[in-house]
Amino acid sequence: MKNNILVVGAGFAGAIYARELAENNYIVTVIDKREHVAGNCFDYLDPSGIRIHRYGPHLFHTSNIKVFEYLSRFTEWIKYEHKVVVKLSDNKHVPLPINMDTINSIFNKSFSDENEVKKYIQSLRLKKREITNAEDWLYDKIGEKLTNLFYRPYTKKMWDLDLREISHSVVKRIKFSFSNEDRYFPNDSIQYLPRDGYTNLFHRVFDHKNIKINLSTAFDKSSLINYDYCFNSMPIDEYYNFQYGHLPYRSIKFKHDILDSDKSSGHVTINYSDSSKFTRETWWHNITNHHVHKKNLYVRTKEVPCNYEDNNYERYYPVKTYDDRFGKIYRKYNNLPKNNLEFIGRCGTYQYLDMHQVINQSLINVHKWIKANEQ
Repeated sequence: MKNNILVVGAGFAGAIYARELAENNYIVTVIDKREHVAGNCFDYLDPSGIRIHRYGPHLFHTSNIKVFEYLSRFTEWIKYEHKVVVKLSDNKHVPLPINMDTINSIFNKSFSDENEVKKYIQSLRLKKREITNAEDWLYDKIGEKLTNLFYRPYTKKMWDLDLREISHSVVKRIKFSFSNEDRYFPNDSIQYLPRDGYTNLFHRVFDHKNIKINLSTAFDKSSLINYDYCFNSMPIDEYYNFQYGHLPYRSIKFKHDILDSDKSSGHVTINYSDSSKFTRETWWHNITNHHVHKKNLYVRTKEVPCNYEDNNYERYYPVKTYDDRFGKIYRKYNNLPKNNLEFIGRCGTYQYLDMHQVINQSLINVHKWIKANEQ
Protein backbone atom coordinates (compact mmCIF):
# COMPACT_ATOMS: atom_id res chain seq x y z
CA MET A 1 0.00 0.00 0.00
CA LYS A 2 1.47 3.33 -1.11
CA ASN A 3 0.18 5.93 1.35
CA ASN A 4 2.59 8.89 1.21
CA ILE A 5 2.16 10.74 -2.09
CA LEU A 6 4.02 13.61 -3.77
CA VAL A 7 2.12 15.69 -6.33
CA VAL A 8 4.22 18.01 -8.48
CA GLY A 9 2.22 20.98 -9.74
CA ALA A 10 -0.70 22.90 -8.21
CA GLY A 11 -2.72 23.38 -11.41
CA PHE A 12 -5.89 21.49 -12.22
CA ALA A 13 -4.25 18.10 -12.74
CA GLY A 14 -2.33 18.28 -9.46
CA ALA A 15 -5.30 19.70 -7.57
CA ILE A 16 -7.69 16.95 -8.67
CA TYR A 17 -5.19 14.19 -7.90
CA ALA A 18 -4.39 15.69 -4.50
CA ARG A 19 -8.02 16.11 -3.46
CA GLU A 20 -9.15 12.66 -4.54
CA LEU A 21 -6.16 10.99 -2.93
CA ALA A 22 -6.68 12.95 0.30
CA GLU A 23 -10.35 11.98 0.43
CA ASN A 24 -9.26 8.35 0.14
CA ASN A 25 -7.00 8.70 3.19
CA TYR A 26 -3.67 9.20 1.44
CA ILE A 27 -1.21 11.73 2.83
CA VAL A 28 -0.43 14.19 0.05
CA THR A 29 2.30 16.80 -0.35
CA VAL A 30 1.85 19.23 -3.24
CA ILE A 31 4.78 21.29 -4.50
CA ASP A 32 4.88 24.01 -7.13
CA LYS A 33 7.80 26.13 -8.32
CA ARG A 34 5.54 29.18 -8.57
CA GLU A 35 4.54 31.29 -5.58
CA HIS A 36 0.83 30.57 -6.04
CA VAL A 37 -1.63 27.73 -6.56
CA ALA A 38 -3.95 27.39 -9.58
CA GLY A 39 -1.28 27.00 -12.27
CA ASN A 40 -2.10 28.97 -15.41
CA CYS A 41 -5.63 29.58 -14.06
CA PHE A 42 -4.29 31.91 -11.38
CA ASP A 43 -6.30 35.11 -11.07
CA TYR A 44 -6.11 38.07 -8.72
CA LEU A 45 -7.77 41.38 -7.93
CA ASP A 46 -5.72 44.12 -9.56
CA PRO A 47 -5.31 47.55 -7.84
CA SER A 48 -7.63 48.84 -10.57
CA GLY A 49 -10.43 46.86 -8.88
CA ILE A 50 -10.61 44.39 -11.78
CA ARG A 51 -10.05 40.63 -11.62
CA ILE A 52 -7.21 39.62 -13.94
CA HIS A 53 -6.15 36.17 -15.17
CA ARG A 54 -2.36 36.46 -15.06
CA TYR A 55 -1.78 33.90 -17.79
CA GLY A 56 -4.56 34.89 -20.17
CA PRO A 57 -8.32 34.33 -20.10
CA HIS A 58 -9.48 30.97 -18.77
CA LEU A 59 -13.12 30.38 -19.64
CA PHE A 60 -14.82 27.28 -18.32
CA HIS A 61 -16.91 25.49 -20.93
CA THR A 62 -17.97 21.87 -21.22
CA SER A 63 -20.85 19.54 -21.89
CA ASN A 64 -19.58 17.10 -19.25
CA ILE A 65 -22.05 17.41 -16.38
CA LYS A 66 -19.92 15.23 -14.10
CA VAL A 67 -16.98 17.63 -14.36
CA PHE A 68 -19.25 20.61 -13.71
CA GLU A 69 -20.88 18.96 -10.69
CA TYR A 70 -17.48 18.02 -9.29
CA LEU A 71 -16.17 21.59 -9.44
CA SER A 72 -19.47 22.87 -8.04
CA ARG A 73 -18.40 21.40 -4.70
CA PHE A 74 -15.76 24.13 -4.54
CA THR A 75 -17.34 27.21 -6.10
CA GLU A 76 -20.51 29.05 -6.91
CA TRP A 77 -20.87 30.03 -10.57
CA ILE A 78 -21.86 32.95 -12.74
CA LYS A 79 -23.16 32.48 -16.26
CA TYR A 80 -20.75 33.67 -18.91
CA GLU A 81 -20.80 32.98 -22.65
CA HIS A 82 -17.63 34.13 -24.36
CA LYS A 83 -17.64 36.13 -27.60
CA VAL A 84 -14.71 37.16 -29.80
CA VAL A 85 -14.15 39.50 -32.71
CA VAL A 86 -11.15 39.37 -35.00
CA LYS A 87 -9.21 42.33 -36.33
CA LEU A 88 -8.25 41.79 -39.98
CA SER A 89 -5.44 43.39 -41.96
CA ASP A 90 -7.79 46.15 -43.24
CA ASN A 91 -8.66 47.01 -39.60
CA LYS A 92 -12.15 45.53 -40.01
CA HIS A 93 -13.61 43.78 -36.94
CA VAL A 94 -15.85 40.75 -37.55
CA PRO A 95 -17.23 37.90 -35.41
CA LEU A 96 -15.20 34.76 -34.72
CA PRO A 97 -15.96 31.88 -35.15
CA ILE A 98 -16.96 32.60 -38.74
CA ASN A 99 -20.74 33.00 -38.98
CA MET A 100 -23.39 34.62 -41.17
CA ASP A 101 -22.43 38.14 -40.10
CA THR A 102 -18.77 37.41 -40.86
CA ILE A 103 -19.61 36.19 -44.36
CA ASN A 104 -21.87 39.17 -45.04
CA SER A 105 -19.17 41.60 -43.93
CA ILE A 106 -16.24 39.99 -45.76
CA PHE A 107 -18.00 39.33 -49.05
CA ASN A 108 -20.44 42.27 -49.00
CA LYS A 109 -23.45 39.96 -48.92
CA SER A 110 -26.84 40.29 -47.24
CA PHE A 111 -27.64 36.68 -46.40
CA SER A 112 -30.41 36.11 -43.86
CA ASP A 113 -30.96 32.39 -44.37
CA GLU A 114 -28.64 29.69 -43.00
CA ASN A 115 -28.99 27.56 -46.12
CA GLU A 116 -27.81 30.46 -48.26
CA VAL A 117 -24.70 30.85 -46.11
CA LYS A 118 -24.03 27.12 -46.14
CA LYS A 119 -24.35 26.99 -49.91
CA TYR A 120 -22.04 29.99 -50.32
CA ILE A 121 -19.34 28.56 -48.06
CA GLN A 122 -19.58 25.26 -49.92
CA SER A 123 -18.87 27.18 -53.12
CA LEU A 124 -15.63 28.46 -51.54
CA ARG A 125 -14.38 25.05 -50.48
CA LEU A 126 -11.39 23.36 -52.09
CA LYS A 127 -12.33 19.76 -51.45
CA LYS A 128 -9.47 17.53 -50.41
CA ARG A 129 -9.35 13.77 -50.82
CA GLU A 130 -6.76 13.48 -48.10
CA ILE A 131 -6.28 15.73 -45.08
CA THR A 132 -2.61 15.80 -44.10
CA ASN A 133 -2.23 19.18 -42.39
CA ALA A 134 -4.09 22.23 -41.09
CA GLU A 135 -4.15 23.94 -44.48
CA ASP A 136 -5.84 20.92 -46.08
CA TRP A 137 -8.49 20.82 -43.37
CA LEU A 138 -9.29 24.55 -43.58
CA TYR A 139 -9.31 24.63 -47.39
CA ASP A 140 -11.67 21.67 -47.33
CA LYS A 141 -14.04 23.38 -44.86
CA ILE A 142 -13.99 27.09 -45.84
CA GLY A 143 -11.72 27.59 -48.85
CA GLU A 144 -8.58 29.59 -49.52
CA LYS A 145 -9.74 33.19 -48.99
CA LEU A 146 -11.23 32.72 -45.51
CA THR A 147 -8.28 30.55 -44.52
CA ASN A 148 -5.79 33.20 -45.56
CA LEU A 149 -7.76 36.04 -43.99
CA PHE A 150 -8.39 34.47 -40.61
CA TYR A 151 -6.03 31.62 -39.95
CA ARG A 152 -2.77 31.81 -41.91
CA PRO A 153 -1.40 35.06 -40.39
CA TYR A 154 -2.68 34.18 -36.91
CA THR A 155 -1.16 30.68 -37.10
CA LYS A 156 2.22 32.00 -38.17
CA LYS A 157 2.30 34.33 -35.17
CA MET A 158 0.92 31.78 -32.73
CA TRP A 159 3.00 28.75 -33.75
CA ASP A 160 5.82 30.26 -35.83
CA LEU A 161 4.82 27.67 -38.43
CA ASP A 162 2.79 27.78 -41.63
CA LEU A 163 -0.55 26.00 -41.78
CA ARG A 164 1.05 23.34 -43.99
CA GLU A 165 3.35 22.41 -41.09
CA ILE A 166 0.65 22.22 -38.40
CA SER A 167 -1.40 19.15 -37.54
CA HIS A 168 -5.05 19.41 -38.57
CA SER A 169 -5.92 18.34 -35.00
CA VAL A 170 -5.00 21.88 -33.89
CA VAL A 171 -7.51 23.62 -36.19
CA LYS A 172 -10.23 20.97 -35.79
CA ARG A 173 -11.04 22.81 -32.56
CA ILE A 174 -12.31 25.70 -34.73
CA LYS A 175 -16.08 25.95 -35.12
CA PHE A 176 -18.11 27.57 -37.90
CA SER A 177 -21.73 28.69 -37.98
CA PHE A 178 -24.14 29.28 -40.85
CA SER A 179 -26.39 31.35 -38.57
CA ASN A 180 -25.83 34.48 -36.46
CA GLU A 181 -24.55 32.31 -33.60
CA ASP A 182 -21.65 34.32 -32.18
CA ARG A 183 -20.68 32.42 -29.04
CA TYR A 184 -17.10 31.22 -29.12
CA PHE A 185 -18.05 27.81 -27.69
CA PRO A 186 -21.43 27.21 -29.34
CA ASN A 187 -21.48 23.45 -28.80
CA ASP A 188 -20.89 23.46 -25.03
CA SER A 189 -24.03 23.42 -22.92
CA ILE A 190 -22.25 24.52 -19.73
CA GLN A 191 -20.49 27.90 -19.80
CA TYR A 192 -19.72 29.54 -16.45
CA LEU A 193 -17.02 31.25 -14.42
CA PRO A 194 -16.22 30.75 -10.71
CA ARG A 195 -18.06 33.52 -8.87
CA ASP A 196 -15.04 34.61 -6.83
CA GLY A 197 -12.34 33.48 -9.23
CA TYR A 198 -10.24 30.44 -9.97
CA THR A 199 -7.66 31.01 -7.26
CA ASN A 200 -10.29 30.79 -4.52
CA LEU A 201 -11.68 27.65 -6.16
CA PHE A 202 -8.22 26.06 -5.94
CA HIS A 203 -7.77 27.04 -2.31
CA ARG A 204 -10.99 25.16 -1.51
CA VAL A 205 -9.88 22.10 -3.48
CA PHE A 206 -6.64 22.01 -1.49
CA ASP A 207 -8.39 22.64 1.83
CA HIS A 208 -8.14 19.15 3.30
CA LYS A 209 -6.40 17.86 6.42
CA ASN A 210 -4.43 15.31 4.38
CA ILE A 211 -2.98 17.89 1.95
CA LYS A 212 0.15 19.95 2.58
CA ILE A 213 1.26 22.56 0.02
CA ASN A 214 4.80 23.87 -0.47
CA LEU A 215 4.97 26.77 -2.93
CA SER A 216 8.09 28.30 -4.50
CA THR A 217 9.49 24.76 -4.38
CA ALA A 218 11.14 23.19 -7.40
CA PHE A 219 11.03 19.43 -7.92
CA ASP A 220 14.17 17.54 -6.95
CA LYS A 221 14.52 13.86 -7.86
CA SER A 222 16.37 13.22 -4.63
CA SER A 223 13.15 13.97 -2.72
CA LEU A 224 11.40 10.92 -4.20
CA ILE A 225 12.99 8.71 -1.55
CA ASN A 226 10.66 10.37 0.99
CA TYR A 227 7.47 9.28 -0.80
CA ASP A 228 5.78 6.07 -1.85
CA TYR A 229 4.57 7.44 -5.18
CA CYS A 230 4.74 10.62 -7.27
CA PHE A 231 2.25 12.17 -9.69
CA ASN A 232 4.28 14.65 -11.67
CA SER A 233 3.04 17.41 -14.00
CA MET A 234 6.49 18.78 -14.84
CA PRO A 235 7.69 18.58 -18.47
CA ILE A 236 8.53 14.95 -19.11
CA ASP A 237 11.58 15.80 -21.24
CA GLU A 238 13.03 17.92 -18.44
CA TYR A 239 12.58 15.07 -15.96
CA TYR A 240 14.66 12.81 -18.18
CA ASN A 241 17.34 15.49 -18.73
CA PHE A 242 16.36 15.99 -22.39
CA GLN A 243 18.09 12.77 -23.42
CA TYR A 244 16.01 12.58 -26.62
CA GLY A 245 16.01 16.33 -27.17
CA HIS A 246 13.68 19.14 -26.14
CA LEU A 247 9.93 18.95 -26.67
CA PRO A 248 8.99 22.40 -28.07
CA TYR A 249 6.28 24.61 -26.63
CA ARG A 250 4.92 28.00 -27.53
CA SER A 251 4.68 30.56 -24.78
CA ILE A 252 2.98 33.94 -24.38
CA LYS A 253 4.30 37.26 -23.15
CA PHE A 254 1.50 39.28 -21.53
CA LYS A 255 1.42 43.06 -21.62
CA HIS A 256 -0.99 44.40 -18.98
CA ASP A 257 -1.92 48.08 -19.31
CA ILE A 258 -4.06 50.10 -16.89
CA LEU A 259 -5.98 52.77 -18.80
CA ASP A 260 -8.20 55.63 -17.65
CA SER A 261 -10.62 55.23 -20.56
CA ASP A 262 -12.55 52.31 -22.04
CA LYS A 263 -11.42 51.69 -25.62
CA SER A 264 -12.86 48.19 -25.87
CA SER A 265 -16.05 49.04 -27.81
CA GLY A 266 -17.75 46.55 -25.51
CA HIS A 267 -15.57 43.62 -26.60
CA VAL A 268 -13.96 41.16 -24.21
CA THR A 269 -11.51 39.61 -26.64
CA ILE A 270 -10.12 40.86 -29.94
CA ASN A 271 -8.00 38.45 -31.97
CA TYR A 272 -5.41 39.90 -34.33
CA SER A 273 -5.26 38.26 -37.74
CA ASP A 274 -3.12 41.07 -39.12
CA SER A 275 0.57 41.84 -39.51
CA SER A 276 1.08 43.04 -35.94
CA LYS A 277 3.02 40.96 -33.41
CA PHE A 278 -0.05 40.53 -31.19
CA THR A 279 -2.48 37.61 -31.35
CA ARG A 280 -5.10 38.72 -28.83
CA GLU A 281 -6.18 41.44 -26.44
CA THR A 282 -8.52 41.07 -23.49
CA TRP A 283 -10.55 43.74 -21.72
CA TRP A 284 -11.17 42.26 -18.29
CA HIS A 285 -13.86 44.66 -17.07
CA ASN A 286 -16.22 43.36 -19.77
CA ILE A 287 -16.15 39.83 -18.34
CA THR A 288 -19.09 39.22 -16.03
CA ASN A 289 -18.29 39.87 -12.36
CA HIS A 290 -14.69 40.91 -13.07
CA HIS A 291 -15.13 44.67 -12.53
CA VAL A 292 -15.27 44.12 -8.77
CA HIS A 293 -14.56 47.67 -7.55
CA LYS A 294 -15.38 50.36 -10.09
CA LYS A 295 -12.62 52.99 -10.08
CA ASN A 296 -12.94 54.32 -13.64
CA LEU A 297 -9.85 52.32 -14.55
CA TYR A 298 -9.60 49.62 -17.21
CA VAL A 299 -7.09 46.83 -17.80
CA ARG A 300 -6.18 45.64 -21.27
CA THR A 301 -3.93 42.63 -21.76
CA LYS A 302 -2.18 42.09 -25.08
CA GLU A 303 -0.52 38.78 -25.95
CA VAL A 304 2.66 38.17 -27.95
CA PRO A 305 3.53 34.52 -28.70
CA CYS A 306 7.14 33.34 -28.45
CA ASN A 307 9.22 30.23 -27.92
CA TYR A 308 9.21 29.08 -24.32
CA GLU A 309 12.99 29.51 -24.09
CA ASP A 310 12.44 33.24 -24.65
CA ASN A 311 9.94 33.52 -21.79
CA ASN A 312 11.66 32.09 -18.72
CA TYR A 313 10.80 28.54 -19.88
CA GLU A 314 7.08 29.07 -19.38
CA ARG A 315 5.49 26.24 -21.37
CA TYR A 316 1.91 26.83 -22.55
CA TYR A 317 1.17 25.05 -25.83
CA PRO A 318 2.75 21.79 -27.07
CA VAL A 319 3.66 22.06 -30.76
CA LYS A 320 1.72 19.60 -32.95
CA THR A 321 3.11 19.19 -36.46
CA TYR A 322 1.54 17.43 -39.44
CA ASP A 323 4.10 14.59 -39.23
CA ASP A 324 3.82 14.19 -35.44
CA ARG A 325 7.60 14.41 -35.11
CA PHE A 326 7.47 15.78 -31.58
CA GLY A 327 4.76 13.33 -30.57
CA LYS A 328 7.18 10.54 -31.53
CA ILE A 329 9.82 12.03 -29.24
CA TYR A 330 7.27 12.30 -26.41
CA ARG A 331 6.40 8.62 -26.77
CA LYS A 332 10.08 7.71 -26.47
CA TYR A 333 10.19 9.59 -23.18
CA ASN A 334 6.94 8.04 -22.02
CA ASN A 335 8.30 4.53 -22.68
CA LEU A 336 11.26 5.06 -20.34
CA PRO A 337 11.15 3.19 -17.01
CA LYS A 338 9.15 4.83 -14.25
CA ASN A 339 9.63 3.72 -10.68
CA ASN A 340 6.60 4.68 -8.56
CA LEU A 341 6.06 7.66 -10.86
CA GLU A 342 3.30 8.82 -13.21
CA PHE A 343 3.20 11.90 -15.42
CA ILE A 344 0.03 13.99 -15.48
CA GLY A 345 -1.32 17.23 -16.95
CA ARG A 346 -0.50 19.14 -20.12
CA CYS A 347 3.30 19.19 -19.76
CA GLY A 348 3.57 15.72 -18.27
CA THR A 349 1.63 14.13 -21.14
CA TYR A 350 2.50 16.64 -23.88
CA GLN A 351 -1.14 17.24 -24.75
CA TYR A 352 -3.08 20.35 -25.74
CA LEU A 353 -5.91 20.08 -23.21
CA ASP A 354 -8.70 22.41 -22.11
CA MET A 355 -9.55 22.73 -18.42
CA HIS A 356 -12.53 20.38 -18.50
CA GLN A 357 -10.47 17.77 -20.33
CA VAL A 358 -7.69 17.91 -17.73
CA ILE A 359 -10.23 17.57 -14.91
CA ASN A 360 -12.04 14.66 -16.55
CA GLN A 361 -8.81 12.86 -17.42
CA SER A 362 -7.48 13.38 -13.89
CA LEU A 363 -10.63 12.10 -12.19
CA ILE A 364 -10.66 8.96 -14.31
CA ASN A 365 -6.96 8.17 -13.94
CA VAL A 366 -6.59 8.91 -10.24
CA HIS A 367 -9.47 6.57 -9.40
CA LYS A 368 -7.98 3.87 -11.60
CA TRP A 369 -4.75 4.22 -9.64
CA ILE A 370 -6.52 4.18 -6.26
CA LYS A 371 -8.44 1.05 -7.19
CA ALA A 372 -5.30 -0.72 -8.42
CA ASN A 373 -3.25 0.35 -5.38
CA GLU A 374 -5.81 -0.96 -2.91
CA GLN A 375 -6.08 -4.42 -4.40
